[in-house]
Parts: sequence; C-alpha cells; structure tokens
Amino acid sequence: MTNENPTEGSSKPRGMKAILNRRFREQIMVMFGREPKKPVEISAPAQEVHLVKRTSNKEKLQAAAAHAEAHMNTSHKWRNRRWAVLVLVNLFFVVSYYFDIQILEGALTASRFVGFHLIDLNSALQVMLAHRNIITNLLIGTGTVLVLWILFGGRTFCSWVCPYHLLAEGAEKIHLWLVREKLVTDAPVDRRLRTVFWVVFALLALATGYTVYEAISPTGIVSRALIYGPSIAILWVLALLVFEIFFVRRAWCRYACPIGLTYGVVGILSPLRIKYTLEGCFHEGNCRKVCLVPHVLDTVIKGRAVHTEVPIGPDCTRCGLCVDVCPTGSLTYDVKGLSKLL
Repeated sequence: MTNENPTEGSSKPRGMKAILNRRFREQIMVMFGREPKKPVEISAPAQEVHLVKRTSNKEKLQAAAAHAEAHMNTSHKWRNRRWAVLVLVNLFFVVSYYFDIQILEGALTASRFVGFHLIDLNSALQVMLAHRNIITNLLIGTGTVLVLWILFGGRTFCSWVCPYHLLAEGAEKIHLWLVREKLVTDAPVDRRLRTVFWVVFALLALATGYTVYEAISPTGIVSRALIYGPSIAILWVLALLVFEIFFVRRAWCRYACPIGLTYGVVGILSPLRIKYTLEGCFHEGNCRKVCLVPHVLDTVIKGRAVHTEVPIGPDCTRCGLCVDVCPTGSLTYDVKGLSKLL
C-alpha cells in the first residue's frame, strides 16, 4: 500500500514481513544520518490499532495518556544495572593493572584477557588503514569482540562499557538543567556529520599512516587515564564535556564518534534489541525525552508504527532508559526469535 495516508487501506497490501524489512532498511539509513520519515506502508493489524486510537473519544484518550504520564515508571532498574556493568568493566582494568594480576591487561581500545587478544573494532580498522595491510593478529583479536557485540547489540558498547559515555551522561543532566533554567539553548546539529567524521578519520589514517582518531578518542583517553593515570590529553575530554554542557547535548556521541557508527553497523546483525508494542502505548513521549539517541524512537510517535510490534533500529544503545520510564510497558528488551527478557 502506497497511499498518502498510510493508515488507510490499499488494493495491493504488502505482507507484514516485507513492511518490517522496509522499515529496518529505513532504520539503517537513519543511523547514517537521514531524518526519520513517516511510513508509507503500515500492516493491517497496526492500521486497526491506529484507527481505534484516532476515532476513539478524544477526552478519554487524553485522560488515559495523562494517567499514564502521571504514573510514569520511576524505576531505574536498567539504568542502575548499566552503570554497575560499566563501572565494573572499567574497574577490572584498573585492578588488574594496579595489582599486576595479568588477567586483563591493556585498555578498552586494545587488551589481553588471560593471554587472548581483544581489539576494539574501530581501533583495528584504523590500524589496518594506517598500515594499508590486513594484519592477521588484529583479525584474530577482533573476531571475539565482533561476535560479542553482535550478540549484545553493537552500540550496547557505548552505553554499557564506554567510560566517556558515563561522563557525557552527567554533562547531559547539567545541560538539561541549564536549558530548563533558560541559561543555554540546545543547538541542533545535522546527524549526517557523524558519518562524515567516520570517513574523514578513515581517510586520515590511510593518507598519513597514523591512527589520528586514536589520539583524540575520548573513549581511549578516559580508559587509559583510569588505568595508568591522566595525561595532558584529558584536557581535550574536559573541553568536550564543557562544549556539551553549554552548547550541544551529547555532541560527541551523537554527531562525531566513529566508534558509535562502527558498532551501530555491527548492531544490524544483533538479535538483542528494544521492542516497541503499539497497542498499549499512549504516546505521551516520556521515552523520547530520556532517550540518548531519540531519533531511534520515531516509531513511538502517534501514527508511525508500521506494525503492532516494531524492533527499534540498530543505532539504539540498548541503555534501557526508555524501558525504565515507559508507564505502560510498551518498550521492552527482546531477543529476536525468543521471548522477551525479564
């Protein structure tokens, strides 16, 4: 169906699988920077739900949405779990180095676990581009990491492991407070800039023979500072945080970091995702307010869900903030082909 109004019927309806596949392809384009668009095809079951919501008593729906927002879930279950995992992973590096345990050596960009090499995917790519050669040891080191993040969802690395992410989360809270107090404004930035940066850093590595990005990566800088002590490079991280507090919310993670885009591509293959269920949603928008990458939740906007159950796209960091805040349980963790988690 290709009607201008996607909630109306069509003489040539397409199958649900084809609609979801098209939606998934669009989510991939959104990850690379394209702005989300209204769907041109919606499955028949979803059309029925949209129709009920559109034609039901307006006051009743508004009251239901207000009730849902008033009873917004205040649990921080997934946020607390995420913070705990992030701290423990990075603390493991610190403890291993401090006590010379030699179980986990190195830093997040490149490490060795009980003698087995683990290499960050983006770092490995930068090194191979700089050397203009496929390095066998790097391929071995990235193999396990690749499988791990395929299983756990690509950008899960960003919210569950990256130490800069936690710092940026704190900077974001300060920024939002300043916005509420009308002391600063949140300047919008074109999300395609992240893809441009990815290409620029790849070309710089290829042209110079030097891993330029690794020198300025806040992930690597903060990881090494925690383990070996801070260097002058930490000033760059502080400058980024100040910029995010006073000018652009989540500037680095949303609009610049090539690591996020690399792991987003990995997330295309991941069975772990956040799933949206249309029927119980009142579209009060709390999930999009707390989302670290709100463009991935365009499907929760009223009238945009292409089916009654829609997986959120690969640019999602699986942070769980939307799951925690959703008052109706319409957003949940899910494993493709299996029942939902918890």
